[in-house]
Amino acid sequence: MTNESPTPEVLESMREKGIDVDLSLSILEKFNRGDFDHLRPVAVSEMPDVDGSTVLDFTGNPTIRLSTELAGQRLAGLLPGDIASRLDDLATRREGTDVVFARSALHELGLLLLPRVAYGVLNGGSATSYADATKNQAFSEELFALLKDVFDRMAGVSRGRAKGLTPAFVQPDGSLGPSFLELKMRNLLVTARRSRAMLEKHSPGSTKTLPDPLLPLFQMTSVHTDEQLAEQYAEYRSSPLLSGLIDETGLDPTRALSAVQPMISAYTHSDEGRPKRVFARAWGRENETLPLPGGHGQNFAVLADIYRRLAEDGKRFVYLGNVDNLGALPDPVEVAYLALSGKQAGFDFAYKTPVDVKGGVLVYDQDGRLNCADIGPAVSKDDVAAAEDAGKPVLFNAATGLFNLEYLVPNLDAIARDLPTRFSDQDKDAGRYSQAEQVTWEVIGMLDDFLVFSVSKWDRLLAAKLLSETLMTSGIRTDDRAYPQSDDPSSDLRSTARRLHEGLADKLANEYALRLTDDRWQPA
Repeated sequence: MTNESPTPEVLESMREKGIDVDLSLSILEKFNRGDFDHLRPVAVSEMPDVDGSTVLDFTGNPTIRLSTELAGQRLAGLLPGDIASRLDDLATRREGTDVVFARSALHELGLLLLPRVAYGVLNGGSATSYADATKNQAFSEELFALLKDVFDRMAGVSRGRAKGLTPAFVQPDGSLGPSFLELKMRNLLVTARRSRAMLEKHSPGSTKTLPDPLLPLFQMTSVHTDEQLAEQYAEYRSSPLLSGLIDETGLDPTRALSAVQPMISAYTHSDEGRPKRVFARAWGRENETLPLPGGHGQNFAVLADIYRRLAEDGKRFVYLGNVDNLGALPDPVEVAYLALSGKQAGFDFAYKTPVDVKGGVLVYDQDGRLNCADIGPAVSKDDVAAAEDAGKPVLFNAATGLFNLEYLVPNLDAIARDLPTRFSDQDKDAGRYSQAEQVTWEVIGMLDDFLVFSVSKWDRLLAAKLLSETLMTSGIRTDDRAYPQSDDPSSDLRSTARRLHEGLADKLANEYALRLTDDRWQPA
């Protein structure tokens, strides 16, 4: 290939690999035309911290005060009429013509609002990279060596599987726990049951006229995982974690609304100059293309019809989060706060820890706007490290967003069009190529009226970008003298693992309604 137009052989390879040819060539044309030239890496002018206005401390007792009239307007149509007319009964207290909602009142109000909320997951691809031995060893050679036997067992059942279907943790007795998706579905049922109980307390019979709390579950899958996920969901209906709750509530999270993210091609490495072309020497083979996901930011285009349908069906808010974060669950307090604030969206961020190496950080960018800068594609690791070394707080993206559909739906086309498409060069087994991605959370830089919830890492960010993180969160061998540790809290893996495990145990007991019996977490 001597120009940017693929040969017939390359086009055939793209189709065989499930690559969306039109979308891939459209991205390529835009790049070579210079449509992305204006995109600059996000430069860090400052690392923000809690300010009480846009960046809110949600680890303690978040409180919002507003006039009774405005509260009524913002909740109009979201609650049964007999509840909406009694806001004084829900609020923590009245101050003159204002009502004040603190955490407990926000939690109660949020449970009442959950019929207006749907929960979605970004399913991503397979767990091959997650379970890659080289990547995990690079994270910590000492940890990898200590846990290699458990790693090998987990990796064996994870590789090639959709990541959400892989075990989310290792049980205390050494057996493998339920999957990420099975647990998330259980939480939706548990929380929906709590929502219905709260509605019946305040307005008997109202649950019969409202949408189902938190459902339908919606998801973005890929061409490589969609069928596998659908098959597993059918089996989950008889899962011990779900079947009893499905029968009791009449709700079924396994019947998810799905949209499939297309694959796009890899492109030639930047060293090859312009015009950029379709990468067609994968693994050194002539005319061999490489299918890649285009980043979770494509959800604003891929899930657009689902977002519109949810709004038409009476939903006002949608949660969106990564499938591999056991802490990314619906939070009634956030729902209530966002509803009362009237803002466009809210996003979870937690103070960065040693395991938070892949993702984004909250920054003021070069234009003075709050933004989420993805470490690597958008902001350099050196910039983040420099801020940490200087003792500045670094808020790490927990990959959880809560969107107001009244803002999101009318702006879907603009967001999908204008969300930055970033190209990053790769040097991997398949060759040297560049990858184009849209990062979901860079949408923050496009909004003008949103909230950042500063949350506890140990509560809301139990993520697993690498299998090593899953083993740390599982609490395996943290008492072993060989477990890597440091006097520097920013690099002490032992203390980090212990805190992650405490967070997991708390979540399993409370949000997932499981009970530790015979060294196994089982349905309570």
